[in-house]
Formats: sequence, structure tokens, C-alpha cells
Amino acid sequence: MQTKMTSMFGIEYPIFAFSHCRDVVAAVSKAGGMGVFGVSALLPEDLETDLAWLDRELQGRPYGVDLVVPESEGKDLESLKAEIPEAHKRFVAQLGERFGVPERRSGRAGREFGKGTWGPKLAAEQWQVALNHKVAAVVSALGPLPPSIVEAARANNIRVGGMSGAPEHARRHVAGGAEFVIAQGTEAGGHTGDVSTFVLVPQVVDAVGPVPVLAAGGVGTGRQLAAALALGAEGVWTGSIWLTSNESSLHPRAVEKLLAASSFDTVRSRARTGKPLRQLKTAWNQAWEAEGAPKPLPAPYQRALVYEQMQSIEEHGVAEPIGSAVGQIVGTMNERRPAARIMRRLVEEYAEVADQLRATINTHLGD
Repeated sequence: MQTKMTSMFGIEYPIFAFSHCRDVVAAVSKAGGMGVFGVSALLPEDLETDLAWLDRELQGRPYGVDLVVPESEGKDLESLKAEIPEAHKRFVAQLGERFGVPERRSGRAGREFGKGTWGPKLAAEQWQVALNHKVAAVVSALGPLPPSIVEAARANNIRVGGMSGAPEHARRHVAGGAEFVIAQGTEAGGHTGDVSTFVLVPQVVDAVGPVPVLAAGGVGTGRQLAAALALGAEGVWTGSIWLTSNESSLHPRAVEKLLAASSFDTVRSRARTGKPLRQLKTAWNQAWEAEGAPKPLPAPYQRALVYEQMQSIEEHGVAEPIGSAVGQIVGTMNERRPAARIMRRLVEEYAEVADQLRATINTHLGD
């Protein structure tokens, strides 16, 4: 299965797997795809440990890192909290009592804000760590990367990619030095826009060609891989499907919910970060939609408001509110499997569909 993306990275299959779990990243790269490590929540010293592990584990097989680089330096956690209305603080405290959310075990407040600040300073520190390891790609999840990162990437033979939810986003990434683009439809998990993958991908392909495009959002079967290639993509960017893999570090209680959920059990909500984020529908995010609830604050205030409560929910696996950022592909995630088996199934299903398409085309051409 050769495409521009398999040639770019010397991989067997054009299947890219985004994950915050290093074990998933390693498993996919070993199986012939390419894992991309989401590092936004890691302090530099933790990232150093994880990338050193990936280097040893993969022995030269390619993997990437996904950076979040805000345009301006963020305020520290305590400064953000000081500006949050008291009514919002009371509401969050009430949710904690309602769902029995305990104190955090780690006691490490502000981890995602990186030593008190979540912004370009942390991203720059993460990037300096990545440069010391065998990273094959760096992907920006929030607008084009700064020129300094792009220049350093090129000097170190690291490919640059960018996430986009609209053709204009894709054009900005390419203008900023991106060598490939991910077109992410609204079916995707996490922060996502309004346009569906089936509509968005060909628009982005037309906007930035011949720069290769990966299709993202709702990709979890070989049929969807085939569809992505038919739309003009050079491969797929996957995420949700790995949450229920054996290698996933997601809390077992959250995994159980994902396995039981259908494609109708996700919701786009601003309750967690202040920006639209597709996630599993839970009692916690539904409480923010209930009558009388305050409106979620803009990012990053909402993120600061609920950060410690969400971390505690995930650490302790609190039953009602625990969930995960997940795409609408959740309905196909009905059992736990090793990541390698998920890869094999994607490839086998794709091969079956490709054979059927060839037969159908030949039949019609014959007529």
C-alpha cells in the first residue's frame, strides 16, 4: 500500500496513530504504521523519559510528536483562577460533591500548564527535548508552528505537519512550512470543527495539493481507509480507535464506557476547555448543559476552572463523570484488542474493499 506518506516516512501502511500513550505509539510504529505522541501534558523531564523509551523500543522505526504552541504566553494557573467568577467556582464545587470527586492523589496541580504556565515557553522546552531524540515528524495541533521550530525541524530532517479543520487552516499550515496536512472532520475526538470528514477532505486536498493530506475524523475501519484514499488523501490519521487497545493507558472504567457506547453517545461541549471538544457523553458534561448551569467560560479560563477536578476524576475513575475525548467511531470499538491486531484488521479490510472496487470498476469498464 504505497502512497506519498508511506514514501515520506518509509513505512508500510499510511496509517498514523495519535496517542497520549507511548505504548500505543510504539505498537503502531512496530506494526508498520506510524505512531504520533501527543506531548502537550508532559513536563520536559517526563518527555525526556518517554522519548528515550521510544528510541530504545522502536530501534529506528519512525514516530512523531504532536505539539501545542499557543501564539502568546499563557497566564499561570493561579492567575487564571483569580479572575474566574465565584458562581462558576461554586458550581464546580457542587459537581465535586454531587459525584463524590476526591482530592487528587498526585497533588501536582497545573501539570498541563507546565511548571505553572501552559504556553509557548513550555512548547519550546518540549521541542528542545524532542530534538535530542529520533523523532521523524513534528505536528502542530494549534496553527502553524513558529519559524524557529520549522527551521530546526528541516535542519534535523524532521518532517512538519499541521492539523486543520478548514481549507484556510490547511493553506496557512503550508504557507508556514508544513510538508503534510491533516484534514480533521467534526467526527473526530478532541477539539474539532463543524465540517464532516467526507466533505472536508476533498476541499483540503484541492486547497493544498500536491502537498499530501491525511484524512482524520471517524476513521476506524478498512472501508474508511479506502474511502479516505478515494477522496484524495494519502493516508489516515486515527486516534479514538486506540483508546480501547490493550496498550492504552486510559482508566479501565473509562474504557468500559467506550466499549459500551454507540456513535450517538458523544457530544461536542465547551465544558472541559472552553473550546468545542468531542467527548463521551457523561453526567459531568451534561450537568453543564442543564437548566440553571453557568455557561462555560472562554479558554483558557474554563480549562483552569475544571482542570484539577477533571484530573481527579480520571485518576480515581469516578464512575458517573469519567469519560474520554473520543470521536463518533466509538460505536465500532466493541472489544479490547492489541494495537497490532487493530492495525492488521484495518489493512485486511482495506484489501478486501480494494479488491471489490477493482472488480466493480473492471465490470463497468467492460460494459
